[in-house]
Amino acid sequence: MKRSEKALKIQAVLDRLYPQPAVPLLHGDPFTLLVAVLLSAQTTDARVNLVTPALFQRAPTPAAMAELSEAEILGFIRSCGLAPAKAKNIRRLSQLLLERHGGHVPKDMAALEDLPGVGHKTASVVMIQAFGVPAFPVDTHIHRLAARWGLSDGTTVEKTEADLKALWPQDAWAKLHLQIIYFGREHCPARGHDPEVCPICAWAGVKTRLAAEARARAAARLSASG
Repeated sequence: MKRSEKALKIQAVLDRLYPQPAVPLLHGDPFTLLVAVLLSAQTTDARVNLVTPALFQRAPTPAAMAELSEAEILGFIRSCGLAPAKAKNIRRLSQLLLERHGGHVPKDMAALEDLPGVGHKTASVVMIQAFGVPAFPVDTHIHRLAARWGLSDGTTVEKTEADLKALWPQDAWAKLHLQIIYFGREHCPARGHDPEVCPICAWAGVKTRLAAEARARAAARLSASG
């Protein structure tokens, strides 16, 4: 099966399972989305959604957030991974939004990536989910699944992003980004995955990739037991 044919078949499965995928992070505007995505690094979306309501009630805008100290922000997000660094970045990026962009989140990839704690994936999520600008954010789920399914060789996140963009039209990127994330969590996890019962790996999985993952898991178990 050609890669393009496989991509269309995978898209059909994802459309059946997740016809209208919602953005999993609670937010109300581009600023709160930016902060929520920044917080989600090394942390589950569920955890982020537990801490952001109180944070956003206290500081819903860049101006309000910039008035808080790092310690105050940390008090809201302490249960998130890498919380001290995130508190510092949230305060500083809020200040920079005021200084450089009039208190607004810029609709520009380079300007977003220039903010503290905002990498390419975070900027891509904001661009496509907040502004509707075509982007294909690649997180660990998407990177792993693209390799499992033979849609990319998985050498780098950048290569995966380019390969996926080439397979699907721009107007499908936002939906597919969310669909693949949900699928990875619910059907295709990194550990304990049974490809034979997976709705996509059962027919699209690259055998050499799946076999290598199985060997790595077995080696990890052996190392842990020894």
